[in-house]
Amino acid sequence: MKTIALVAHNEKKSTLLEWAKVNKEFLLKHKLIGTSNTAKIINSVLDLDIEPFGHGPNGGDILLAAKILQKEVDKVVFLIDAENPHGHEHDIQTLIRTCVINEVPLALNIATANSFINDSL
Repeated sequence: MKTIALVAHNEKKSTLLEWAKVNKEFLLKHKLIGTSNTAKIINSVLDLDIEPFGHGPNGGDILLAAKILQKEVDKVVFLIDAENPHGHEHDIQTLIRTCVINEVPLALNIATANSFINDSL
């Protein structure tokens, strides 16, 4: 069983929820973690038992980076809103950099997230 982190900016939470609905059977086979709001929304609709670990703008992205450094995360789906600025942009960049340096696959959009499903863990 692999660990997949699910994260989405507010403007992308509904997109991630729809993706999770379509891929629920796949996701049920893995340990899921996510930032608190994303986990709450998906859990309330799909009952996927996503373990929350913190609110993104309040350090959740950094907590996820720490989990990656501790080898606790195998893949990350982080649907970003690239059209609007975010006050915690430096945290987001740290998370992306941490994924890159540690060879953790990172999906920033649905097309890449779908490749995770197609390639299987």
